[in-house]
Amino acid sequence: MSKSRQFAFWVAWNIDGESLKRLSRKGIDFIFDPRISDDFQVGDDLYSGNRLDRGHIARRADLLWGSLVEARRANKDSFFFTNITPQMDNFNQSSQGGIWGRLEDAVFEEAEVEDLRVSVFGGPVFHDDDRVFRDVKIPREFFKVLAFVEDGKLQAKAFLLTQSLDQLELLDLKQFKVFQATLTEVEQRCGFTFPNNLRAADGFAEHLERVPEAVTEREPLNSLDDIVW
Repeated sequence: MSKSRQFAFWVAWNIDGESLKRLSRKGIDFIFDPRISDDFQVGDDLYSGNRLDRGHIARRADLLWGSLVEARRANKDSFFFTNITPQMDNFNQSSQGGIWGRLEDAVFEEAEVEDLRVSVFGGPVFHDDDRVFRDVKIPREFFKVLAFVEDGKLQAKAFLLTQSLDQLELLDLKQFKVFQATLTEVEQRCGFTFPNNLRAADGFAEHLERVPEAVTEREPLNSLDDIVW
């Protein structure tokens, strides 16, 4: 967690595709994480009366695996504010979002994932000039890294999402964009370092060695078919 920003630097979670459960979110409230002080978490005051959603970093559906007791606990735990960031509604809602919310599903569709197990890292990208709304700096970028084993070989895929918050006060928003990235590019933005074996498993980095492009010069992903697997 970032003490100053009151959001997670990163969240890490595992998915066991063989034991996923389907559970309702009905009746589960967003609550402060009891493991740390409420002062270091952004709560409901930010989200009332505007188009900001309380967006899960670790996707709720990813966490509902294991025994039924474990899955039910994970369902509730996913609603701690330590796993939440403010996201514009057209970014967060799956019916409007598309690619970002389907990245984990795409792995299972496009890769021969060993034991149907995937590890994911995700979180906001903090910028000094992030816009302030209700005394909270609102992240405008997010990252996600997927790691899995295919044919006995570790694979890692990284993605960046930018949402426009230029007109937050007026709630007249431009469309967000999703870009495939390298783990190194995520590290440079976020200020932390992934382990060497994970960075070495980044196939997109090899792709960029052949076709060098800055993120700003890259075409955004318009569909899951645009991802370099």
